[in-house]
Amino acid sequence: MIGRRLWRRPLAVVVALAVVGLIATAAAARSNSPSSGSASIKACALLPDTKSSTRYTLFDAPYLKAAFKKANVPATVLNALNDPQKQLSQAQQCLAQGAKVILLDQLNPASGKAITNLAVNRGAKVIDYDRQVVGSKASYYVSFDNPGVGRLQARGLIAGLKAKGTYSKHPVIAELNGDVKDNNAIEFKKGYDSILKPLYRKGVFKKAKAGDQYTDWDPIKGRQIFDQMLARNNNKINGVLAANDGLAGAVIASLKAHGLKKIPLTGQDATPTGVQFILAGWQSGTVYKSVRKEANTAAKVAIQLVKGQKVTGVNKKVNGMRSIILTPVWITKKNYTLLFKEGFLKKGQVCKGIYRKYCK
Repeated sequence: MIGRRLWRRPLAVVVALAVVGLIATAAAARSNSPSSGSASIKACALLPDTKSSTRYTLFDAPYLKAAFKKANVPATVLNALNDPQKQLSQAQQCLAQGAKVILLDQLNPASGKAITNLAVNRGAKVIDYDRQVVGSKASYYVSFDNPGVGRLQARGLIAGLKAKGTYSKHPVIAELNGDVKDNNAIEFKKGYDSILKPLYRKGVFKKAKAGDQYTDWDPIKGRQIFDQMLARNNNKINGVLAANDGLAGAVIASLKAHGLKKIPLTGQDATPTGVQFILAGWQSGTVYKSVRKEANTAAKVAIQLVKGQKVTGVNKKVNGMRSIILTPVWITKKNYTLLFKEGFLKKGQVCKGIYRKYCK
């Protein structure tokens, strides 16, 4: 039946369809060619989302683009918007355009391995960026000391409890972790658990009922979870290890909604909002990871690989992978201006509105 209907079409339509098909085939051939003229690229950075942290839009993307442009290496920077299939499609697009190096910040281990295998099979090299795909065929890993991030958070929480005078009163502690599918979140937790678990065992701290949960890095889910934690513990939670600033913000929103006072609370990423909460006393501190340094370091490795140069700066092996591991910094009211001095944040992003009065 289909064949008969086609035969009834006017000849001009059939010819037109054939021409369109030939054009599409030719276009596809060109787009899958590594040397597709002006569309050709040498490197590609695949970022995960805009939801887990504002850093990918505010910092990573512009820094990476600037680094590649300065080195005169044709490159593209893409964001998967929290869609693993989209990130795989973006990788395919990059390889079709001729990318020889893919800088990958994966969404989950399965998609990360799929993208890495695809790239390696096409003759490209992969750099794990910020998050490591454990056991993959990536050539290099560039990130911060992730267990070190967790240790900074635990020490920051302890300092907050001591400053508030509740450390010696067997405080009830809750933990809002990142995403169980994210190797970084696992590494952060290893770091803070290495300090907090002995304190739980000794009875110095008490862990809140249902007080240790993963949130998928989703502040909305984090708010719901913390609301439930408060209910299970009769609103008596004395400190929170929140894995990043977004989750810290969820805790603050919950505390305010319940008419509760400020408690020691950690964060990560040194976001403008996180720093504002620190200045206002709602958040104890945040972990500053110089994304400029991380992006420039990763871009440098990518550029060296593109140009066939020796990769410099490798200082560690992580899970057997050659790695460049950077050092994070704990930010509080005492040293927050470091973020301005290093150009990570602008003073105007933080010191505005009701927060202006807190700034130095």
